[in-house]
Amino acid sequence: MYRHHHPGPESRGFAPLFDRAARFEGFPGPFGVRARRGDVRTAILRLLAEQPMHGYQIIRELTDRSDGAWNPSAGSVYPTLQMLADEGLVDAEPTAGKKTYHLTEAGRAAAAEFEGKSAPWEEVAAASPEGSGFRLAAGRLAQAVFQIGSTGTDAQRTAAYEVMETARKKLYAILAEE
Repeated sequence: MYRHHHPGPESRGFAPLFDRAARFEGFPGPFGVRARRGDVRTAILRLLAEQPMHGYQIIRELTDRSDGAWNPSAGSVYPTLQMLADEGLVDAEPTAGKKTYHLTEAGRAAAAEFEGKSAPWEEVAAASPEGSGFRLAAGRLAQAVFQIGSTGTDAQRTAAYEVMETARKKLYAILAEE
């Protein structure tokens, strides 16, 4: 039996859109610019050269230092920390129920190789079309809206609705200013 083959988008010149590496390497997506795997490694080494941190602190620091342009996931940070531990570049100590990571002697030497070079979070922030924390502010707003929607009282949701309607109108007014 003959089956007609419908070529997928990858055969029509859209292959880069379906190639994970091409799609995310430095390309601004819905949640900011995605850094390359090597950048996560470099960033962690650079942060731990400043002070010991636990994984969540590393994620927050990268988000804050990139003005919200880079929000690394736990799925990229924790495996990288494990890889660095396997390489003997970091050690972890349990502190208040969390693992606090610090550089070993070899880790300090590896981090020193990046001195004088721009930090990965600076490169990601520079590549972000929004800059100045726009995505970070939008994400935080969305989190607050979700929190009120899921745990707020009827009165809180009504008050939040009025705030959101006012904000929506003001945002459209900004666009209309031209």
